[in-house]
Amino acid sequence: MRAAVLYEANQPMVIEDLTLEGPRAGEVLVRIAATGVCHSDYHVIDGSWHGPRYPKPVVLGHEASAVVEAIGPNVSLVKPGDHVILSFASTCGRCQACVRGEPYLCNGMRSPAGTMPDGTRRLRKGDQEINHFGQTSSFAEMAVVHESQAIPIRPDMPLDRAALIGCAVMTGVGAVLNTARVEPGSTMAVFATGGVGLNIIQGGMLANASQIIAIDLLDNKLEYAKQVGATHVINASRVDPVGAIRELTAGQGVDYAFDAIGLPQVSRQAYDSTRAGGTTVVVGIAPTGAEIPIPASIAASSKTVKGCFYGSTRPSVDFPRLVNFYLQGRLKLDEIISRRYRLDEINEAFAALARGDNARGVIVMRD
Repeated sequence: MRAAVLYEANQPMVIEDLTLEGPRAGEVLVRIAATGVCHSDYHVIDGSWHGPRYPKPVVLGHEASAVVEAIGPNVSLVKPGDHVILSFASTCGRCQACVRGEPYLCNGMRSPAGTMPDGTRRLRKGDQEINHFGQTSSFAEMAVVHESQAIPIRPDMPLDRAALIGCAVMTGVGAVLNTARVEPGSTMAVFATGGVGLNIIQGGMLANASQIIAIDLLDNKLEYAKQVGATHVINASRVDPVGAIRELTAGQGVDYAFDAIGLPQVSRQAYDSTRAGGTTVVVGIAPTGAEIPIPASIAASSKTVKGCFYGSTRPSVDFPRLVNFYLQGRLKLDEIISRRYRLDEINEAFAALARGDNARGVIVMRD
C-alpha cells in the first residue's frame, strides 16, 4: 500500500510503498476513505511534540473514516463492508477508567510508543520497521486497528465528512457537552478557531449557549467561526482579548472559556477571561515540557480549571450521535471542509494548515 512516511521533523513526508501486516486477534483491517489534516499530526511534523513518545520514521494520521476489509479472530463489533469512524484511543473495557465511563483514559491498552496495543509494529519498508501514530496511522491507503477503534456508523453518512468526527468534531463538541457540560444560556469564549475551536463553537450551539465569543489572530479564521455560530469575534492581534471579553460580558467574564490550541499564554488568557466561579477548559495539547501559569488567587475566585482529552469521548455512543446530528442538519461539517487533497498532496495540505488557510483540510482516498 501507499503511505506518507515522516522520517525527520521539519522535513516533508515521503509517499512510499509499505507492507502492512494483516489483523491479529481482536483487530480489524480497514481501507481508509478520508483522513483529516490535524494540528496533532503537525505538532510532530514541526517538532513541537518530540522525544521518545514520538519515534520516527512514522506514518502519522489519526482522524479518519474507513471501510472494513477484513477482521481477525475474536472480532464481534464489526464485519467486512461496515463503514466506520476510527478512534485513536483504543479501549480494553475492563480497567477502572473504562468501567467508570471514562474510556478515553483507558490504561489497559497502553503499549510502547510507535506500536500497536500488543507492542508490535505492522508497518515495514523492506526490513525496516515503521512506527505507528495513535495506534491508527491513517495517512495510508489501509490500516490495522484494534476493534475498539473501529466504530460502525450508518452507511448514508458521507465518509469524507465522517472523518472529521474522529478527532476535531469529537474533541470540540465533546469539550462542551461531555467535559464542561455547558448549561443552556451560558456565555462562552473560544480561543483559537481551527478545526477543534470551530467545533467547540458548534458544541456551544448544541448546548444553547447565549453568547459564544471566538478569539483568533486571523480574520479568515474568525469568518469561519461566524459561519458555525460565533455571536462575537475578537482578533487578538489587534486588541487585548481578555479586556474585550470583559467588555462583552459587563465586566464579569464568561461562564466557560476554552483554550483550543494549548499554548501556555493562551491558556492563561482563557483563565483570566473566566468569571469568578466559572470554568476554564484546556483542550489543546501544549508543546512538550510547557507549563501553564495559574495564580494562587484561584482559591478566592473559586474558578475551576479542567483538562479535556478527546472531548471526554465514549466513541461507541458519541460517534453515532454526532453522525445523527449532521444528518439532521444540526452539525455543520460541509462548511468546515475548506479543501480536499490527494495523498500525494499531503505536504501541501500541512503547509496550508501552518498558514491558517483552511478551516479543515481533508485527504480523500476514495469516494
